[in-house]
Amino acid sequence: MIENLDPQHAWDLLEQNPQAVLIDVRTKAEYTDIGHPIGAIHIAWQEQFGGAINPDFLTEVNKRVPDYSTPILLLCRSGIRSLSAARALEHIGYKTLINIVNGFEGDPDSNQQRGKLNGWQFCGLPWEKS
Repeated sequence: MIENLDPQHAWDLLEQNPQAVLIDVRTKAEYTDIGHPIGAIHIAWQEQFGGAINPDFLTEVNKRVPDYSTPILLLCRSGIRSLSAARALEHIGYKTLINIVNGFEGDPDSNQQRGKLNGWQFCGLPWEKS
């Protein structure tokens, strides 16, 4: 089962459970240029935004998180790609999957700008640029 948590509750879970792993599934450009949560592991779901699914995604996650009972939190820009990635992990047997709704940048506002309504950055949670 996949749980959905807002960024603040996801951060609280990470703080309370040192076994939990945060995987940022955005493209490398998004991860490095826009920024990412501190401590996040980068494993792209798609190597190009809107492109094909990374054929090595499941293998890469399994290398980093071999225990299928480890809580895995997944984050993308807005919570859409991370949900798809969570479904793929659920399909191969991972048990505790959390999709971070609103993602890193959040939903676009009326001017199509992100980061002004919700999301990891908007909540003021720890992040950095590479």
